[in-house]
Amino acid sequence: MNCIIIDDEAAARAIVAQLCTTIPDLDVIEEFSNAIDAIKFLNQQTVDVVFLDIHMPGFTGFDFVQTLKNPPKIVLTTSDTNFAIEAYEYEAIVDYLVKPISPERFSKSIKKVKNSLEKQAALSSSEENAGSIGGELYINIDRRLIKLNFDEILFIEAKGDYIDVKTTKENHRVHNTLKKIREKLPEDLFLQIHRSYIINFTKIMDIEDNSVLIEKNVIPISRSNRPELMRRLNLL
Repeated sequence: MNCIIIDDEAAARAIVAQLCTTIPDLDVIEEFSNAIDAIKFLNQQTVDVVFLDIHMPGFTGFDFVQTLKNPPKIVLTTSDTNFAIEAYEYEAIVDYLVKPISPERFSKSIKKVKNSLEKQAALSSSEENAGSIGGELYINIDRRLIKLNFDEILFIEAKGDYIDVKTTKENHRVHNTLKKIREKLPEDLFLQIHRSYIINFTKIMDIEDNSVLIEKNVIPISRSNRPELMRRLNLL
């Protein structure tokens, strides 16, 4: 696990760096006296955690967090106790250390960082909001992994940067693409019949002209996908 330290006071940076040496698998790869230089560094490098002072000239710690598009885990290090509540409004901030920082408190903070990274890795293993295990599909909604059985899924519709997964019970909106979720679905059950739709082939109730009926939903069939649909049908 690697980290950087951002603090406008050299002595404060040295203290945090010394505390980092007490954690066997934590490496300090860079130190910064201002947030701007740190942002430039993070545009080129990836780190696991940032130890960040709140009060710095011209650019505060909160300014820093808001500027980063995909911030690493943040541990605030400050002498000011007045911003603890505000700090936890930021998803990236996992802890709030008040100076002077004791080794015991620092160790607890590192445990929080590791737990947060482990949870993030578990979500990432679902491959950006979707993954399949056996006859099940897991979708990630608001950091919750929701299990759907394949036979519950009626169809999936693309909606811009999102997809709607329509099931026999309810509708789920997921930040993902039709292409990615198609790769997770078994080909013997699911078929893309339109650039915006994947259907559960077994749920078709009727086919008329250039559309299929699944429950009460009329779904269009594109000209390019129609031959594969017809090939799949058990025609008399």
